[in-house]
Amino acid sequence: MTTRTTQCILHFPTPFRLDGFADAQPPGEYRIDREDELIEGLSWTAWRRVGTFIHLPAIGARATTQQMVRVDPATVDAISEKDDPQ
Repeated sequence: MTTRTTQCILHFPTPFRLDGFADAQPPGEYRIDREDELIEGLSWTAWRRVGTFIHLPAIGARATTQQMVRVDPATVDAISEKDDPQ
């Protein structure tokens, strides 16, 4: 099975909440990793998302530990859309 990981940086201008954390995460830039696997047996290339992860704390935050936490992609999309100033 072939997999790929793509990364992006999302800026959250306001605090936001993640499931499993009592406190809100502070505003800032966060690295998001998306893992996909190749769907084999098709006549074209197609990928299926198998995991989305956020790196905590925010980029630039001073912390002694860092963690990568699995998140629901819909949660990341909802936070991004809420903070998008369209």
